[in-house]
Amino acid sequence: MEFHFLPIFAILSLALVASHAALTPEAYWKSVLPNTPMPKAVVDLLHPEWNEEKSTSVDVGKGGVNVDAGKGNAGGGTNVDVGGKGVGVDSGKGTNVGVGKGGVSVHTGKKGKPVYVGVTPGKNPFLYQYAATENQLHDNPNTALFFFEKDLKPGTTMNLVFTKSTNAATFLSRQVAESIPFSSNKMQQILNHFSVKPNSMEAEIMKKTIKECEEPGTKGEEKYCTTSLESMVDFSTSELGNNVHAISTVVEKETPLQKYNIAGTKKMVGEEAVVCHKQNYPYAVFYCHKTQTTKTYTVSLVGADGTKAKAVAVCHTDTSEWNPKHLAFQVLKVKPGTVPICHFLPEDHIVWVAN
Repeated sequence: MEFHFLPIFAILSLALVASHAALTPEAYWKSVLPNTPMPKAVVDLLHPEWNEEKSTSVDVGKGGVNVDAGKGNAGGGTNVDVGGKGVGVDSGKGTNVGVGKGGVSVHTGKKGKPVYVGVTPGKNPFLYQYAATENQLHDNPNTALFFFEKDLKPGTTMNLVFTKSTNAATFLSRQVAESIPFSSNKMQQILNHFSVKPNSMEAEIMKKTIKECEEPGTKGEEKYCTTSLESMVDFSTSELGNNVHAISTVVEKETPLQKYNIAGTKKMVGEEAVVCHKQNYPYAVFYCHKTQTTKTYTVSLVGADGTKAKAVAVCHTDTSEWNPKHLAFQVLKVKPGTVPICHFLPEDHIVWVAN
């Protein structure tokens, strides 16, 4: 299901014009991170008027204000840093894994009809407090799957289908974002600002996003919801320093379900990373969190038809503080704190690591 905020685009466009004289998000990035290339996930969320260096290798400023994590059209762009989508590994026993920006769908092949592990509009599976519920095992392509670190090796074959999210909400400048309330105790004011009906599905999604942002993190987790690109840069550099690398997914094109082979993997330096997950909201909001027990890999994939993709795999080496009913434990049949648990990140999520 797709949720449209039709009046919002005009409201935000006016705000962009009003703040155009201020330092743009792209200019702020370059001033703080002059040696850090912008990943595609960031470039895609810049408003066209902000992008100072238009490039034919990426899609700039998709526009539109939708709240959803469903399917859409794939964007181009290859000559940029890359991240990943949530995927799973084919066990060789007829398991097909469909990769979408919101996660993955798992087809059991000859064993029975397709089984989907749904996470929308349920809780965010990338939050450690998340607990899967029985009614989330349903026919929903917006899903998430987890796997073991040992599965990340060249030669592994996966049955994957890459899709795109329809949540095209773009960044606001910090000046505009900070002028709009972002708090559960000001929900009515927020809904009025965006002309959203209180009992609508859009309102419920917005409430859910704010609530998740306000919940405390787990032990050892530093978390913060950024409402602008500038605030994301500030949070990430405050945790990792200014000598950082930011990565996100690039897939050459959208393809039907097909086999992908892992052509290579590369482990990033250190075990600290800030991972920022894009949330469903009228403008770009990211749930960012940092732990000191994270391994990050970049993974090169090649499809049967020659399509190339690169993904970022995040492996959590200490899951002892996670909710025992977290989806990862149900999928992998393991207990908290026993083994590292990995997942690929959706295209519109961003991983920050120190160089």
